[in-house]
Amino acid sequence: MSPSSASSTPTPVSTSTFRFLFVVPPLVGHINPAVGVAAELAARGHESAWACADPELVRRLAGADAAVFPCAGPVPGSGEGVRPPELRGPEALKFLWERFLAPLAEEMAPGVAAAVREFAPDVVVADQQALAGGLVAERLGLPWATSATTSAEFTDVLSGMPKVEEWLDELLAGLRDRIGSTGTADPRFSPHLVLAFSTPEFVGPEARTGEQIRYVGPSVADRPAPDGFLWDWLDPARPTVLVTLGTANTDVGARFLSECQAAARELADRMQTVIVDPASVLGGTPGGEDDKGVLIVPSVPQLPLLERVDAVVCHAGHNTVCEALWHGVPLVVAPIRDDQPVVAGQVVAAGAGIRVRFGRVTAPKLGAAIDAVLHEPGYRFAAGRIRTAFRAAGGASAAATHLEQLAIGAPAKETV
Repeated sequence: MSPSSASSTPTPVSTSTFRFLFVVPPLVGHINPAVGVAAELAARGHESAWACADPELVRRLAGADAAVFPCAGPVPGSGEGVRPPELRGPEALKFLWERFLAPLAEEMAPGVAAAVREFAPDVVVADQQALAGGLVAERLGLPWATSATTSAEFTDVLSGMPKVEEWLDELLAGLRDRIGSTGTADPRFSPHLVLAFSTPEFVGPEARTGEQIRYVGPSVADRPAPDGFLWDWLDPARPTVLVTLGTANTDVGARFLSECQAAARELADRMQTVIVDPASVLGGTPGGEDDKGVLIVPSVPQLPLLERVDAVVCHAGHNTVCEALWHGVPLVVAPIRDDQPVVAGQVVAAGAGIRVRFGRVTAPKLGAAIDAVLHEPGYRFAAGRIRTAFRAAGGASAAATHLEQLAIGAPAKETV
């Protein structure tokens, strides 16, 4: 199957009612895309439930009435599996798998099995970083789909690191043995269906393909927004820049945000900047007389704000990048770790932004990069091209249809 045919938008196919169990890690960027898919399934009359180590986070994102089965497992910010901020590269990857993803899978597995027994889903939808979903479904003989919320896994990122690849294969094999699955599939890629929330136009010409892989584009859905944003502060006649490091990088962001603030002040005569500073590392009076042209806030209603933004400066988190490009907004990306360098490379290769070095970039270099994406038309044109591809792929609607097709082809349920 070619990448283009894999991303065509299917039409709804089901007149039956099915049940879908979403197994997700306690990470905002991984839950948000699934929220849009679950909402679309509900609109078609299907039932969904969730399994997660942080039920309150799911309810905050999916709605207070969401049915959530609690699971054990480390939760970011709780002190469990906290990664030293200085870790980068292969060491950061090793820590992520050994101290977070593998323990999360092993500890979640009993809760996922209990959720399957109680909810009796027709299909399990397992996030690519909630490996317990696929392994438990495999063990119990249920059809399962992978929810792939980052495009990094769709390029061969480990091809130049054979020892790392071998180590990861051994880790996954050990995890399968401990959870009790007898299958052979890579738990990151369901043999039944992989929902890739991206498109080949963004991933690049070497994008992974396969009969089970469906590029559906971002699942962008409305979600609760923080109250009190100063909309009146924005001047519609001036370009607006959003600076954000997402929800999981406050431990390493102080220097970078300070450089962004300095760059924004230097450019305040020709643009306005909103800086998201959840840990209050910048201090001062946000938007005060001493900081004209710069608004510092702990959080923003990101989707509505992106409709008014002309450029985004971020850490190349997949969620933020996709939401920016969904709106055709070019980026300055400063990747920190994990999949972010790969996603940043995809932004640059697509022509939709500029990459800077997170740990070393200075205010003048940031200012030059921001100026470029604001005023050189090629970046906005490329971002617009990705926007068109994203919206044509179908998003949550296409994902829901593929899940319906998987459920229709599933064998009759047995008591498990």
